Amino acid sequence: MPPLRLGELLQKKGLAKESHIRIALAEQAITGNLIGAILVKLSFVSSKDITQTVAEQAGLSFFDISSYNIPEEVLRLVPRDLCSRLGFVPLKVEDGIITIGIGTSENMRAVDAATRITSKPPKITMVDSSAMEAALEKSYYFLENPIQEGIDKIVESVKTGELTGTKISQLTDYLVKDAIRRKCTDIHVTPTSDTVHVFYRIDGVLLQGHCLPKIVHSGIISRVKILSKLDIAEMRIPQDGSFSFNFLNMRYDMRVSTMPTIYGENLVIRILGSGGAILRLASLGFDKDDTERLRRLFLKPYGMILICGATGSCKTTTLYAALREIDLIEKNVLTVEDPVEYRLSMVKQTSVSEKAGYSFEAAGRTFMRQDPDVILLGEIRDEETATIALRASITGHLVLSTLHTNDAVSTIPRLVNFNVDRFLLSSALLCVIGQRLVRRICSGCKKEYTLKPGELESMGFTGLNDMKTTFKGEGCSDCGGTGYSGRTTIGEIFIVTQEIKELIYSGASATAMLDVAIRNGMKTMRDNGIQKAVSGITTFEEVLRVAG
Repeated sequence: MPPLRLGELLQKKGLAKESHIRIALAEQAITGNLIGAILVKLSFVSSKDITQTVAEQAGLSFFDISSYNIPEEVLRLVPRDLCSRLGFVPLKVEDGIITIGIGTSENMRAVDAATRITSKPPKITMVDSSAMEAALEKSYYFLENPIQEGIDKIVESVKTGELTGTKISQLTDYLVKDAIRRKCTDIHVTPTSDTVHVFYRIDGVLLQGHCLPKIVHSGIISRVKILSKLDIAEMRIPQDGSFSFNFLNMRYDMRVSTMPTIYGENLVIRILGSGGAILRLASLGFDKDDTERLRRLFLKPYGMILICGATGSCKTTTLYAALREIDLIEKNVLTVEDPVEYRLSMVKQTSVSEKAGYSFEAAGRTFMRQDPDVILLGEIRDEETATIALRASITGHLVLSTLHTNDAVSTIPRLVNFNVDRFLLSSALLCVIGQRLVRRICSGCKKEYTLKPGELESMGFTGLNDMKTTFKGEGCSDCGGTGYSGRTTIGEIFIVTQEIKELIYSGASATAMLDVAIRNGMKTMRDNGIQKAVSGITTFEEVLRVAG
């Protein structure tokens, strides 16, 4: 029996549809490009999906390199130019045997080169070829340009009175590059009476990064203000701005906020990457039953689905994962965001522009004249946007949006505070998905932990008396000593049943609606977090920190 073609394999695994393959083949006839590359460009599948499929077909394992830090001793073992020339990445060395990642299953030249380096045949795994070059570029750059060493040299020169504009620019760049290396979302430059502390928000938690002399503070603030086109002479009032930072063939959008304090201006920089790969619902962190429930909800022909949670809880990621479940060939999908975080082919995407008067509500009105099937509004911020979203959802459109509330049920009183009609709300709303992010236990230092008597009860977790052990991360170089690496979702799905529709219309309390939802089988975010802690994905301390 002849081996299946790539398109057939992707269909068999449920990663692509027949219509996707048909469109890709039509484009291939025009461009001559490979079918896999076209499917990725059109966002029908990810490069990771294709590599995993090819790996299975070849009988090889797959290694996700996107969030992996290659150990320094491995990088020193294999020259950078050899990796690029032969198309492989060194991953780790154990007992003198090197593990290498390859992008194509037939790359025997890489296997031969690795064998010559260690005198032993390597272990082979497949990695996403599109992520491999970026990983090599980043890993070898930081090996050859140690950030901490560069910062220390500038600090020493400053102490001897050698403070120049060039050194301030270099120092500012070092701080931003270090933040990117650490995969942080926010940089905090916090002045005190004698020093300046730089904190990085990593996996949702602020961690101390650097301590600098106070003399560099005004220079760093001025440098960032110049990049952001802010007034460097104004230090009495807060200012907001933005700039772009290009690094290793990637563009990062930086949102800047300054605020006067008693020790000088405090600076916070939010780092917005280029979006990255669009995830699938199954990989967001929801359990299997909830994932299937979400999949059915997002295939509804009309109604409104909201994602709620704090800033940075990946609400937009969930919305775009949902869009991948929708047939983008048969349905006209329009989005408006601030800014566009992911690019998806066959979707008409726009960004708000307050200066031009193009707001969420203006986009919502325009969309109704564009023959939409699905409308994604980046955020419901006010009464007008909420009303437009609700009216669109009861006139035959599926409307997806986000809202800032602490939990799913709190969304109802929040919308009511926008003065929306209760009958309209009860008729339109399909469900609200509440989500937050908890840190995962680092796989590199994960160890079993014996619970002390009454330890979980003292933290407020009851009904777990049978648990004797759990898991914790001891701290290692992979996780920076925190015991955590990466994050996953804890969520709750508040489905608006007929009983809840009546409660919304009658003005019942959020508590009454929550009681009914739980009685109908809804798991709260806290319950979902406890499940993940019991399973060893996260810790009870982390659940307590995030969900209370």
